[in-house]
Amino acid sequence: MGRIYCVMGKSASGKDTIYKRLLGSTKLDLRELVSYTTRPIRAKEVDGREYHFTDEAGYEKLKAAGKVIESRVYDTVHGPWRYFTTEEGIEPEKNYLLIATVEQFTALRDHFGEDRVRAVYIELDDGDRLQRALNREKKQSEPKYAEMCRRFLADNEDFAEDKLTKEKIVNRFENVDIDACVANIETFILRDESGN
Repeated sequence: MGRIYCVMGKSASGKDTIYKRLLGSTKLDLRELVSYTTRPIRAKEVDGREYHFTDEAGYEKLKAAGKVIESRVYDTVHGPWRYFTTEEGIEPEKNYLLIATVEQFTALRDHFGEDRVRAVYIELDDGDRLQRALNREKKQSEPKYAEMCRRFLADNEDFAEDKLTKEKIVNRFENVDIDACVANIETFILRDESGN
């Protein structure tokens, strides 16, 4: 039976880069599990790669068809943005990787079972994260600094230690050195798949 590995972490912790490196790893056989969002696409993002970009009507259509596993709505400074996951394209015998929130991980674990869904939590010092977030936002054609700050502050609640403990998120990887971090995650996944 395949597994779903949920890469999680606060904004600008490096999870996007780690996710891409894990997908490209020659040691692992992982497929992308791409979530959906109604938020606007950012510069250099591609529909179907970072997310499937849709609108509220697209969400309602998938929900009515019974394909939505979980959904979340965030009230941003630009209005409500929805993120959600569907069952479309998930084959039970394959291994998948996705970037997830704690709530998304929990919903997937509850839907598919604890033996099938694993957390991969990325940690990084808050000062380093804030600098990375600022550097990334400056590169956008229309920087959204207020939203960056809202996201940064919301992460303290979204990834609070008591929440991580409650949901049994124990597989943690510090991203001080990205090469070492990726290697540690690869080792974890290989051991997990072999049952060790």
